[in-house]
Amino acid sequence: MKLYQLHSQQALPISKQQAWEFLSDPTNLKVITPERMGFHILSGTDRAMFPGQIIQYKVSPFPGYTTKWVTEITHVNEGNYFVDEQRFGPYDLWHHKHFIKEIDEGVIMEDIIDYKIPFGILGQLAHPIIVKKQLMEIFKFREQKLKELFGTIPNIPNQLQLKSF
Repeated sequence: MKLYQLHSQQALPISKQQAWEFLSDPTNLKVITPERMGFHILSGTDRAMFPGQIIQYKVSPFPGYTTKWVTEITHVNEGNYFVDEQRFGPYDLWHHKHFIKEIDEGVIMEDIIDYKIPFGILGQLAHPIIVKKQLMEIFKFREQKLKELFGTIPNIPNQLQLKSF
């Protein structure tokens, strides 16, 4: 069983409260997801984020293929972090931690995603060609979109890396 981890950090010149309000609102996921992904929320965003919240959406990760994705918010520490886990969707495992850390100039937004792709050895062969490439593109898009929305903090580089175990 091969596990992968994506780690992203981005500095934003906003308050911790502003960062939390934006990142903890599931409807903003559509804002920071590339349009070509066909992201559409079906249910679960009618209340403020809470542990046990189920969010359902449709996404088209590849042309001609649309899938339903169901996540559960499993942990919430107001203003600091939350965790979502896939309950149904394209991955065998999807565990996504979102952290907000206050710094002098604003905040560091950090994402750590541990995931496993299906289809055994075939999935592992497809990972560098399709999955890794797509995840890196999605997070580069997010970085650019957040930069457009909130600006940047000079001299604090953003980080994006993917490793396997």
